[in-house]
Amino acid sequence: MLAPLEHRTYRHLFLAQVIALIGTGLTTIALVLLAHDLAAGEAGVVLGTALAIKMMAYVGIAPLVGAYAARLPRRWLLVGLDLLRGAVVCTLPFVTEVWQIYVLIFLLNACSAGFTPVFQATIPDILEDEGQYTRALSLSRLAYDLENLLSPLAATALLLLMSFDALFLLNGLAFLVSAGLVGSVALPSPQAANDEAPGIWRRVSHGMQIYLKTPRLRGLLAISMVTSAAGAMQIVNTVVYIRSALGLGEQAVAMAFAAAGSGSMLVALLLPKVLERLRERPVLLAGGSLMTVSLFLGLLAPGFVGLMGLWFLMGIGASLVMTPTGRLIKQSCHVEDRPALFSAQFSLSHGCWLVTYPLAGWVGAKVGLLETFALLGTIALLSTLLAARVWPSREPIVLEHEHAPLTHAHLHYHDDHHQHEHEGWEGPEPHRHPHQHERGRHQHAFMIDGHHTRWPS
Repeated sequence: MLAPLEHRTYRHLFLAQVIALIGTGLTTIALVLLAHDLAAGEAGVVLGTALAIKMMAYVGIAPLVGAYAARLPRRWLLVGLDLLRGAVVCTLPFVTEVWQIYVLIFLLNACSAGFTPVFQATIPDILEDEGQYTRALSLSRLAYDLENLLSPLAATALLLLMSFDALFLLNGLAFLVSAGLVGSVALPSPQAANDEAPGIWRRVSHGMQIYLKTPRLRGLLAISMVTSAAGAMQIVNTVVYIRSALGLGEQAVAMAFAAAGSGSMLVALLLPKVLERLRERPVLLAGGSLMTVSLFLGLLAPGFVGLMGLWFLMGIGASLVMTPTGRLIKQSCHVEDRPALFSAQFSLSHGCWLVTYPLAGWVGAKVGLLETFALLGTIALLSTLLAARVWPSREPIVLEHEHAPLTHAHLHYHDDHHQHEHEGWEGPEPHRHPHQHERGRHQHAFMIDGHHTRWPS
C-alpha cells in the first residue's frame, strides 16, 4: 500500500492531505463544542443547519470550479484555496453568535468545494498505473480514517491543556503547512477539453451529464445517499446522544467519533487486496447494507459501549463505499473530463448530505433520536435497493454499440473514432476541423462523451 509514496509529487500531496485533514478534524470537534456552548439543548439544530450550509456551498461551488479547472494552473489554485481556508478558520474563535457560525462555515466550505475535486482529479494524472492508483485511493481513505481516529484522541488530550477555541487556530496552521507542501511540487497540467469553446452552462453541466447518464454512477449516487444518512446521524447527533441522553462528557464524544474512524481504517487497510478479486458493485452494496443495518440497530437505544459498536460498523460500511469511488470515476470518463466528473461526484454526493444533515438535526431535536434512527434507516434501505436496481449486476466495461452518422468539429487525434482524409491545412495532431463520422458498429471501453451521448441499451 505504501508504494505510491515513493513518488515524490504524490508523497507531498498525501502529506498535505493528512495535515489538512487532522486540522479539519480538530475543527469538527471544536465546532461541536462551540455549538453546544452557544445553543445548549439546540446544538443538534445548530449543527444540522451549519452542516446543511456546508453542503449548499459544496453543491453550488464544485460544478463551477470543475467547469474551469482544466483552464486554471492547478498548483496555485490549490495553494490559494488552502490559504483562504486557513484565514477563515482562524476567525472562528471570535464567534459570539450562531449566525456567525453559518457565514464562516459557508466561506470555509466554498474554498473546500473548489479544492477537493481538483485535488482528487490530479492524483490519477500523477499515478497512471491502475494498481498504484487503487493503493493511493486506499491511502487516501486511510488518511480520512486516521483523521477520524486520531483527531478526536488528539482533541481529547489538547482539551485538557487548552480551550476548544485554540483548536481552530491549530487548523489554520495545518492549512498553512498544507499550502506549503502543495506549492513545493510541480503538478501535471490538466488536459484541455475537446469541446469547441463551450458556453458556461455547457461547462458546468458537462460533468453532471456524464455522471447521470452512466448506470454505475447512478448506482453510486444512490449509495452516496446511504453514506450521508448514516454519517449525518453520527456527526450531528453524537454530541446530543452522549451528553444529553447518556449524560457523559466531552471525552466520550471524542471517543465515539474515534470508533467510527477505527472501523473505516480497518477496511481501508484490507480493501486493495479485495478489489483485486471483486468488482466495485458488490463492495459498495455491502457497505450500503451494513450502514443500513447499523441505523436500524440504533432503535435498541444502546448505551455508550453499544453506540461505539454501531459507529464502528458505520465506519466499516462508509469505507467500503468511499474507497472504490475514485476507481469508478476513472473508469467512467476520459482524462480531459476527470475534473468535471470528480466535481459532479463531489457536488451530487454532497447534495445527499444537504438532505440528511437537516433531517438528522431537526428530527432529532423536535421528535426524538430513536425516530431519527428509524427515518434515516428507512432512507438508507430504500437507497440501497435503488442502487441494486439501477446498476446492472453484469455491466461490462467494453460494450458493443452503433454510431449514427455525424458531422462536427473538435480537437482530436486520429484514433478509432477519427480515421479520415486531410487536405493539408489541418496542422499537426491534436487538431480541430470539421469531419464526418460514418454510421458504424464497434466495441470498446464505453464512456459518455461527444461521440457517445447516451448509454447503449
